[in-house]
Amino acid sequence: MEDEVFEQIVYVFNKLVAWVAAGAMVFGGVVPYIPQYRDIRRTQNAEGFSAYVCLVLLVANILRILFRFGRFFETLLLWQSIIMIITMLVMLNLCTNVRMATELNTKRRSFIATDSKDEEIRIPKRLFLDFDWSHFWSWSHFVDYLQCVLAFTLVAAYITYLFLDSALFVETLGFLAVFTEAMLGTPQLHCNYQNKSTEGMSIKMVLMWTSGDTFKTGYFLLTQAPVQFWICGLLQVFVDFAILFQVYYYSRYPQKPVSHTVSHTTSAKAL
Repeated sequence: MEDEVFEQIVYVFNKLVAWVAAGAMVFGGVVPYIPQYRDIRRTQNAEGFSAYVCLVLLVANILRILFRFGRFFETLLLWQSIIMIITMLVMLNLCTNVRMATELNTKRRSFIATDSKDEEIRIPKRLFLDFDWSHFWSWSHFVDYLQCVLAFTLVAAYITYLFLDSALFVETLGFLAVFTEAMLGTPQLHCNYQNKSTEGMSIKMVLMWTSGDTFKTGYFLLTQAPVQFWICGLLQVFVDFAILFQVYYYSRYPQKPVSHTVSHTTSAKAL
């Protein structure tokens, strides 16, 4: 009788651990962006957060979803990708609104052509996709980002449909998906290097990146996920530690005067 009770307890405990792990996999990737989102809303300053982080995660998760059509993987990872795409769109919406509220130059930068009825400035009609490449992913309205993401998704989906029977293509697609995600931290790494500071970047976000990526890589290894997943997971952890080193280096050896204005309050002070 005692053995049966013990087995029931172990079974319930294992189920509970499995549910917690599943929840961590699905929502864990979103949690790091909560403090960054709050910092941007509080300071009304998105300068310290690289919008290219959103681009990297959008591309990576769209490719991962397409990869699933060629090679099945856990449904949890599919939901993780869907939720991450939604989160990145929310972050882009906030950053765009904040940037437009504080930007002195009101000239619209768009993904597709605008017409002479533009509310901010009269622009001659242009052909579709006739935009300034120097302003790529620095557009003035959130709808432009949506149009770009939709165009990329449709093109990638069509190419995947054409080559879905090719094992080489499917494996390459899977590698591109996880490798792109592994490069998640590189835009922020470059942004910090250019600014010679980590001001405006949420340190909590990077710490959560590191812990989440470490957990995720371990999960890939334990569940025997495709080799592309865990190799790129290790690379992602390495980039996370590089950003943490920047936090230490630039705080110990400041490269530029620290702003004392309210709009440029660092996320480190918030800690």
